[in-house]
Amino acid sequence: MTDAHSDEARTAHVWTGHASNRLQWLLAAAGAACVALGVELAVDSSYTTGMAPLVMAVVGCIAVGLLVIFGTIAFTHVRVWVDHDAVEVRCGHMGVPRRRIPIAEVSGVHFAPLVSPRAWGGWGYRWRPEKGTAVVVRRGPGLVVDLGNGRHFTVTVDDAEGAVKAIRACLKLRS
Repeated sequence: MTDAHSDEARTAHVWTGHASNRLQWLLAAAGAACVALGVELAVDSSYTTGMAPLVMAVVGCIAVGLLVIFGTIAFTHVRVWVDHDAVEVRCGHMGVPRRRIPIAEVSGVHFAPLVSPRAWGGWGYRWRPEKGTAVVVRRGPGLVVDLGNGRHFTVTVDDAEGAVKAIRACLKLRS
């Protein structure tokens, strides 16, 4: 086997998984409604008390709507890749935000049977001083990557047990 083939085999994904949350699309629809309201106010306004309140209403509706749309679409789903070098997590359709954790920085990994948005303060990319960092797109199973010094990274993903097995196998190969 040549060096190119061994590099390719070494970086091939050992495990891939994902999770999604369709409820986030309802929130994105609410954001789209805010944008539509802002546009409607701007186009067909019979507002007679002055321009400043109208401009503030239009800009406010559009800004809030866009924030809600992009904030929710980013967390409609998450993809997780495990290979011999790293664990990579990407959110949404554009893959942002993303997190890449080199296997060399992983001190352990375990399965979490129930990761709840309520325990983390909601959906999305979360940080809690006592728990660490998490990507929570839905309620359910997840994996917890131990990063040493009491730091943890949690992600909700389907077949989290498979991810734990794959990461443990990569850790054994490292040692």
